[in-house]
Amino acid sequence: MRKINDVMTRDVEVISPDATIAEAAKRMRDGDFGMMPVGENDRMVGAISDRDIAIRGVAEGHDGNTKVRDVMSDGIRWAYEDDAAQIMAEHQIRRLPIVDRDKRLVGILALADVAVKERKTKPATEALCGISQPVPA
Repeated sequence: MRKINDVMTRDVEVISPDATIAEAAKRMRDGDFGMMPVGENDRMVGAISDRDIAIRGVAEGHDGNTKVRDVMSDGIRWAYEDDAAQIMAEHQIRRLPIVDRDKRLVGILALADVAVKERKTKPATEALCGISQPVPA
């Protein structure tokens, strides 16, 4: 079985909370990804996804000049390589920043990366099963 390190995306773009959602959307389009960590002062402070832009931005009447900080998801879950699948399943996360032991961002793991790049389906199956479970009320 391949390691998370082998399937995660390493070329991760981080965006400032002061950038606009139009800039975030363009960078996501051009990079063909759906989530970006939001960084400030060398720390991840949140994440913005294509869904955040659509639901918290456009659907609520904001224009493209709206700041990322106004629609991003505050805080951010992250994982070390060895516990990524478990965290994705437990917290129903489809895209997860991966950090090294110094807590420096080294990649993003998307469920699709695991499913597409991993010939053995067990890691993807375990993560997908956990992510797809209904959230207890």
